Amino acid sequence: MKQRDAALPRLTGETAALRRQNECLAALHATSLGLIDRLDKEELLEAVLQRAARLTRTEHGYIYLLEPDAAAMQMRVGMGFFKHQLGLRVLRGEGVGGRVWQSETFLLIDDYRTWAGRLADKSLDALRTVVGIPLKYRGRVEGVIGLAQVEAGKGFQAEDIEVLERFAELATVALDKARLYAEAIRELAERKRTEETLRESEARYRLLLESSPDPVVVYDVQGAAQYVNPAFEQTFGLRRDELLGKPIDFVPEESWPETRAAIGNMLKGDKIQLFETRRKTRDGRTLDVQLSSTLFFDRDGKPAGNIVTLRDISARKRAERKLLEYQDQLEERVAARTTELAQANTQMAQEVEERKKAEGQLRKREKELKAQSLHLQEVNTALKVLLKQREDDRKEFGEVVRSNVKELISPYLEQLKKGRLTPTQKALADILESNLGNIISPFISQLSSNYINLTPTEIRVANLVKEGKTNKEIAALLYLSKNTILFHRHNIRTKLGLRRSKKNLRSHLLAFEI
Repeated sequence: MKQRDAALPRLTGETAALRRQNECLAALHATSLGLIDRLDKEELLEAVLQRAARLTRTEHGYIYLLEPDAAAMQMRVGMGFFKHQLGLRVLRGEGVGGRVWQSETFLLIDDYRTWAGRLADKSLDALRTVVGIPLKYRGRVEGVIGLAQVEAGKGFQAEDIEVLERFAELATVALDKARLYAEAIRELAERKRTEETLRESEARYRLLLESSPDPVVVYDVQGAAQYVNPAFEQTFGLRRDELLGKPIDFVPEESWPETRAAIGNMLKGDKIQLFETRRKTRDGRTLDVQLSSTLFFDRDGKPAGNIVTLRDISARKRAERKLLEYQDQLEERVAARTTELAQANTQMAQEVEERKKAEGQLRKREKELKAQSLHLQEVNTALKVLLKQREDDRKEFGEVVRSNVKELISPYLEQLKKGRLTPTQKALADILESNLGNIISPFISQLSSNYINLTPTEIRVANLVKEGKTNKEIAALLYLSKNTILFHRHNIRTKLGLRRSKKNLRSHLLAFEI
């Protein structure tokens, strides 16, 4: 009888332990079923915390999740004492969450009030037993589940820790599933937006290419033409239906080495900009062209082809060749005159030496030297005439360039601006128009000549101020900040002598142009 009475408490304890174990197993099974189908992350976190608290018979808990940059953890959900601490951030090794993150294993604190690592928040001093369990995914701590007891005598047993660790594994799987679902939804939406943007962009750029005054051709990765614009057909006398789907045979034999080298550099990742070469037309003419080429890539990041823009610079090259010929002739004349001067100096040295021999010969030489000096003056006068003629030719060439810009580029740019452009494209068009205006503007030329201490950027800012642009508009056109524009305006006023003047800068610039 006594033995039976002694064994009764032991049997009662074993029965309670078995009942507790069965409860935990049932709770884990229910948790796995309840969490696995939840896809909303915030809702899932709430469910995870509530089930964890229910498993350990507490009303106080929280969940930290690692921030995207892994610099800290942030409390995403909380209950009980932690309900008003949402958004709290802890660093690695800081507080219970930071310590679990650092150690990558559970942490059990018997009395939080006396724990050396407790946070400074006085509202948490009522906590007694606290446990933190890591949420691991693929060996990395992604978050921490924290639970607490506030009543004396209540704590967490070894079986609680074991159940919570199993629960954390289930919760991590559910969180990862929710994360993958969110990423899939986000990726799908982004893909749709990208496709719509690509379709709209393709239509805009096709319109831009069709209206471009410069020839444009698009090649695939095999070098076959996929698109040519009307300007290409007009410039080279080749029809689109003859070109598409095959290479274009318009490279002269002498230009193939430099063309192959440029293609090789482009395939290595270099962008071809303003490359000067030559191309043939249908009627056998050879044009000097300025070529730019850029690779484009497929979705896998592999080269899919390249876009080539050409510009006929034959007229400019002819002018440059004539100028070089004139320079060569001038240099030859200068060299000849220099030789004559050297010879004259030699003769003069000889005559000085001979002066010692005879006074009569010296007077004779003086007359000869006067005659030679007159000849040299005539030579210098001729050189001045030649130099002036060269300067006049340069000015005439500049007028030709400005005339070509007004007649061949400005009308197309104006037509382009009337089209439907994005803000970015409109800004780029404005910049292009402004730069072309700088080329043909007598104001810029005059300002550059009279105020050589102005920088190129200051000259561009001054021109835009004269045109009535605001600081914000100038900053957008030049891709500079508003403060930078104000700095340049201050420098312009100083260099124009307006630093202590109340005169309006634009009024001064308009008067200066006149």
